[in-house]
Amino acid sequence: MAANLDKEAYYRRIKRLYGNWKKGEDEFGKIDAIVVSVGVDEEIVYAKSTAIQTWLFGYEVTDTIMVFCETKILFLASKKKVDFLKQVALTKGNENANGVPPITLLTREKNESNKPNFDKMIEAIRGSRGGKTVGVFSKDKFPGEYMKSWNDALAAEGLEKVDISAVVAYTMAVKEDGELGLMKKAAAITSEVYSKFFKERVMEIVDADEKVRHSKLAESVEKAIEEKKYLGGVDPSTVEMCYPPIIQSGGNYSLKFSVVSDKNHMHFGAITCAMGIRYKSYCSNLVRTLMVDPPQEMQDNYNFLLQLEEELLKELKHGVKISDAYNTVLEYVKKEKPDLVAKLTKNLGFAMGIEFREGSLVLNAKNQYKLKKGMVLSVSLGFADLTNKEGKKEEQKKYALFIGDTVQINEEEVATVLTPVKKKIKNVGIFLKNDDEEDEEEDGDDAEELLGKGARGAALLADRTRNEMTAEEKRRTHQKELANNLNEEAKRRLTEQKGEQQIQKARKSNVSYKNVSQMPREKDIREMKIFIDKKYETVVMPIFGIATPFHIATIKNISMSVEGDYTYLRINFYVPGSSLGRQEGNIFPNPDATFVKEITYRASNLKTPGDTSVPSTNLQNAFRIIKEVQKRYKTREAEEKEKEGIVKQDSLVINLNRSNPKLKDLYIRPNIAQKRMQGSLEAHTNGFRFTSVRGDKVDILYNNIKHAIFQPCDGEMIIVLHFHLKNAIMFGKRRHTDVQFYTEVGEITTDLGKHQHMHDRDDLYAEQMEREMRHKLKSAFKNFIEKVETLTREELEFEVPFRDLGFQGAPYRSTCLLQPTSSSLVNVTEWPPFVVTLDEVELVHFERVQFHLKNFDVVIVYKDYNKKVTMINAVPVNSLDPIKEWLNSCDIKYTEGVQSLNWTKVMKTIVDDPEGFFEQGGWSFLDPESEGSGAEEDSESEMEDETFNPSADETEVEEEDSDEDYSSETENSDYSASLGSEEESGKDWDELEEEARKADKESHYEDEDTSNKKRKHQSSRMQPVKKKRRS
Repeated sequence: MAANLDKEAYYRRIKRLYGNWKKGEDEFGKIDAIVVSVGVDEEIVYAKSTAIQTWLFGYEVTDTIMVFCETKILFLASKKKVDFLKQVALTKGNENANGVPPITLLTREKNESNKPNFDKMIEAIRGSRGGKTVGVFSKDKFPGEYMKSWNDALAAEGLEKVDISAVVAYTMAVKEDGELGLMKKAAAITSEVYSKFFKERVMEIVDADEKVRHSKLAESVEKAIEEKKYLGGVDPSTVEMCYPPIIQSGGNYSLKFSVVSDKNHMHFGAITCAMGIRYKSYCSNLVRTLMVDPPQEMQDNYNFLLQLEEELLKELKHGVKISDAYNTVLEYVKKEKPDLVAKLTKNLGFAMGIEFREGSLVLNAKNQYKLKKGMVLSVSLGFADLTNKEGKKEEQKKYALFIGDTVQINEEEVATVLTPVKKKIKNVGIFLKNDDEEDEEEDGDDAEELLGKGARGAALLADRTRNEMTAEEKRRTHQKELANNLNEEAKRRLTEQKGEQQIQKARKSNVSYKNVSQMPREKDIREMKIFIDKKYETVVMPIFGIATPFHIATIKNISMSVEGDYTYLRINFYVPGSSLGRQEGNIFPNPDATFVKEITYRASNLKTPGDTSVPSTNLQNAFRIIKEVQKRYKTREAEEKEKEGIVKQDSLVINLNRSNPKLKDLYIRPNIAQKRMQGSLEAHTNGFRFTSVRGDKVDILYNNIKHAIFQPCDGEMIIVLHFHLKNAIMFGKRRHTDVQFYTEVGEITTDLGKHQHMHDRDDLYAEQMEREMRHKLKSAFKNFIEKVETLTREELEFEVPFRDLGFQGAPYRSTCLLQPTSSSLVNVTEWPPFVVTLDEVELVHFERVQFHLKNFDVVIVYKDYNKKVTMINAVPVNSLDPIKEWLNSCDIKYTEGVQSLNWTKVMKTIVDDPEGFFEQGGWSFLDPESEGSGAEEDSESEMEDETFNPSADETEVEEEDSDEDYSSETENSDYSASLGSEEESGKDWDELEEEARKADKESHYEDEDTSNKKRKHQSSRMQPVKKKRRS
């Protein structure tokens, strides 16, 4: 069995189980051993036996018998399952296994009698404590000969059985952080499916006055979870329904989760919907009631039900007895609306986890168990069998109200709702008609009622326009709120940072020799020649007959020239006022000192009698050696500069277990060496290690990863795991904050000489192989990711880019597809990669948004105003609305303008005087409403002042493009006109007029028909636009 078992989780949980057993509370005090036997039964969805297996091992292990004794544990299973369970049986070298009873693995004989194995297990039970009583899950009864023979063997021994379902459920009810993460994800998916699919579908049905059966609607919800767009990027294979969705309306209501949706048509009254989605074996639940035209009494009862849920959530805290919470809610109903006591549901929810409903932890008047921090409950309250006094038809007379959420118990705070789907009247009420229409309907006959039904769509659309606002209006309202918050928060943040002064780093002063004794005693120095001391990186030059040392760092550049009989060597030095390079600043330890700016030496090229060599040889050698030493010094300085600011990482803790998550045959970017090399990526205890085939190692720790991005190979030629780091790491003599591991899934280059027939068998086979390879790689990467997430207990979560929300843009030199993830905007398939963290973004500004331009630019301004803004050029204008919608949903303020701004100057102005900037309105100067002609002129003059402005160049290029477009159109029109004139140049005006008159008579009726058709076509095209405007 290739499955990986989370050993740490097993050890933690088995210790908790044994700890509660040793305490001896309730049924745990009556038993000598625990027996859990799991057979095979496809019909059983939830059972305590399979739940405890999933809790301990992460998987259901069928046809397995588990016996937990006081001092040992026995597992009887098939050979494959025994191999899987060996992962926890071998505890050598694992500190977490301390205190866990040793495991004995017994291999089941398939076709033979298992009596010897059964005897060993019964012997172990007899030797555990008193050896008379065994704890079992009495409701779990699995079919099959294997289970029957085991139960017979137990019965033959005369062992007393005690049901321990309740105490084990209470042990498992408190969730660990990893489990809570899975349940939160499940609750989020349930909320998404309800909001984006179910609610929208009901609105469509009411709008179009469709007749849809409850069962059909429930089936469509089950199909919706197969589509990724409703699952928030989660793999559909990890998601399933906890139970078939329950949709009820039209007077037939049963407020339980054991019923199924009937085949009646949906009635436009009170529509209850209950749905729960299970993610990686953990459940969630959501219940809502949608109401079409609810009368006032129904609204009042619904509002009271919402208050009731609020009261219940206040009571659900750590240490509170379940029965006390229930009784508090009951007393509240008796006090406020005593007539509804009989209508209230008999219980108010239940604990939830791997099993959908924990039967022993139901919120009712009898339950004496106490709530604990970390428990997750499905809270569900409802009023059944209520009477609608205004109802005329049978299905209108009775109605029910039902709401429910998944909630998490906290220490002292109110329980946290994990399914935050809005449930106020304005969110769940669909109002079709006003009071005047109701009066008319009462007076009218049946025929008028039918007309009223036909007009429902228009009424609903009008209501949507009145109450819901258009998407653009919603965006604008939200953006105004964000703008107010933005300025206040930015002002507060800058005020806090004001005290922190930026410390300027002084340029390192390089001393050649600390004392005279270090000075070399070379012959060249005595002879007043230039000497280069490689050890101390110093040039010793004769100045006025004195050998003077200069460190290589003080030399800016050198040049050598030959003029006639002489060679000249010119040496230029760094002095205050000269440029030191882009990042070094112009800082000297003592700028008031006297500096030598340049020195020129001259030597003869002619050899005089008695000389061993030409005098200029010294200058030529000095030129060559100074260049070498200077190059070596600069290389070393560059390496040291790369290392500056590198945060020292923790050491990687190597996990020697061979079952570590591992991906082979990957390439790393950036490359470790000049040539790219393959290697393997392996997940260890606290980080990843990439090992190349050459033996190079790159370690990335989990706590240093800011974003872990998985880019699937859908529509791409590579499949990528990308890590955007919090602090840079060093490898290949450079610092890197982005590291990615990828493999190619197809031929990036195509052999043009190999072109053959499109139906060629080899080509078809190659395409099929590529498809299979893509699927195989996708599965391998997903499996790796799931194992890593399990290993890190969901602390490291991989984000998958939303391709549907992607847009084209050029953040660097080339255009690429930029895709949002849940917390960033990325492109990781091109190099260099582009990653922007949304939490660090202050606002987004769109530049050059003009009607006649095809593209616009996006400017991303960060909360850290000292950080350079990010520019994304050449974004197609048709992406503007989707980008606005996405940014609005992320609560990011955006603005737009027709001009390009000089952002270097803008940000400098803000940083220099933040108080003045925010006193003048802050970022509101970017809003189109606040832009006046004066502001435009100012920005233009600022642009002219600047010597270098790439954004202005971009604008010029764009204008040239647009001019070309217009000129080509005029040329085409001129060309077509000239063609027309040439064709008819053989006839004079009289002949042409006569022909035209005849043609008019012949085609008179045809013209009328076509014009009518055109009018019809235009009107049909305009209809959806009208409808859209009303909605």
